[in-house]
Amino acid sequence: MSLMGSLYTGVSGLQTSSNALNTTAHNMSNLDTKGYTRQQVQQGTRNYVTHARYTNKNWIQTGLGVKYTRTRQERDAILDRNYRRETGRQAFYNISAATLEEIEYILGESNEGHEFSEALSGEQGLWAAVQELSNDPTASVNQNLFVTKAYEFITKAQKVYNSLCEYQDNMNNKVKTDVNLINKYAQEIEALNRAIVRVEGGPEHANDLRDRRNYLLDELGKLGNIAYSEDISGYVSVRFEQVDLVKGSLVNEMCLYQDTQTGFYTPYWKMLAKYDKFDADGNPIVSEENIEGAKVFDLTQEISSLYNTDIGSLKSILLARGDHRATHGELDNINTDGKYEENWYHTHVEQSLVMNVQAEFDKLVHIITTKINSVLADGAKRATELNPDSTYLRDENGDPYQLFKLMVDENGKPETGWTVGNIVINEELRQNPSLLSFRLDEHSEDKETMEALKKAFEEAIYTLNPNVATPVCFYDYYKSLVSQLANNGAVFRAVQENQDVATDALLYAREQIVGVSSDEELTNMIMYQNAYNASSRYINVISEMLDHLLSTLGR
Repeated sequence: MSLMGSLYTGVSGLQTSSNALNTTAHNMSNLDTKGYTRQQVQQGTRNYVTHARYTNKNWIQTGLGVKYTRTRQERDAILDRNYRRETGRQAFYNISAATLEEIEYILGESNEGHEFSEALSGEQGLWAAVQELSNDPTASVNQNLFVTKAYEFITKAQKVYNSLCEYQDNMNNKVKTDVNLINKYAQEIEALNRAIVRVEGGPEHANDLRDRRNYLLDELGKLGNIAYSEDISGYVSVRFEQVDLVKGSLVNEMCLYQDTQTGFYTPYWKMLAKYDKFDADGNPIVSEENIEGAKVFDLTQEISSLYNTDIGSLKSILLARGDHRATHGELDNINTDGKYEENWYHTHVEQSLVMNVQAEFDKLVHIITTKINSVLADGAKRATELNPDSTYLRDENGDPYQLFKLMVDENGKPETGWTVGNIVINEELRQNPSLLSFRLDEHSEDKETMEALKKAFEEAIYTLNPNVATPVCFYDYYKSLVSQLANNGAVFRAVQENQDVATDALLYAREQIVGVSSDEELTNMIMYQNAYNASSRYINVISEMLDHLLSTLGR
């Protein structure tokens, strides 16, 4: 090979080493850049040339140096898929565990005060007031204490239930936020698809654009169960919960249906909805019926890691929130239309963390308030049987006194449904507790009604939900509810902790490949610098040889 050809060989080493140094500097500069993938220069030999030797029939092959082939991202596709699946599972159980912790906080069980528990059965609670009343039911101070504690009980019960409803509303807003994020990520992935194909249609590699796309896939994996594939041109197609979200240059938008009563959002696929009605402007009218087959999630599915139905924060939020505000009737398999349905509780209530507690808590308050009212009504009935002219435990209309009453609407009509949110203390009794005299006449106490009131609190005849067969009393009912919460919380936290370990292990394994190590890059920098210096010295040697040759020939 000629000396000029040797110079070309040396220049190839300079160029390739310079490219490698630039890539190393790019890695070092993005050491803390979120989503960045370590890049590595790939090198290859240039094609050799063959020279004939005229002294014999052998051929001489001479190398032409090194060439830069591409700058490759260091990624492992299998680790990426596993990591995205497990981060989705981690997000699912994080939401579930956090929800149960919040419910315990709302009940006051995470505080030393145990707010609702104290209002029911504490030393200054309703049950303590009933016991004090039984000692001397005719004492005005005891009557006043009983009504006061009943008022505090229902006030704290409403605070708990309203807080559960507010928490549902907060989760509902998070549903909207997550759906907007999913659509945003999908739109950006589609835009990146086009940009990557455009760039890589030429000699360049769109590594930084691919980094952004991979980061968006990571974020989508936290929101739901995704599957994806890349075609030969560089387009990535993404499926979300087994439905196409991004397919080439097309995006299937996820929409939200909002219930008119609760305001709760239900995600659905726009392309799968069947619209049969349109407004004056030609826009489809969305209803529960036409999105039935287009819903993103089937919340009646069994939650199972085996079938990957426990993936994604969006599904976890929807499950925890539920699709409505549950009441005690749903524990007895009575649906919202008032009709008996055998599997109503298991289908609609059981899997929802907030709805389940709402229903069980509402049932507790319902049985306490209605039982007390029933005891007072029975007392009035017995008194009337003894003395038809008796007004004991009866109001001015002759109706039995109700300690707890239903709220009235703006028209003065009682609200429908005996639920926590509709119950108030009888204001007449609150202003004048002595109306509950517990005297059949001037000389005799109504001990029978008083004993019935005590028995109502002590009798074990109530069940928490259809899955609990053992009957309990009021206080044990509440303890069972709290115990159920604690057990579920322990299960979710255990799964969460195991999932954290699994996810961290995958993250560590992935970071070993995609992450930038400053020590490794500094080592590479020294290596490429030495290669650059070697090529430079080689060029100097060839240059000196050329100078020597030219000076010799010039003599």
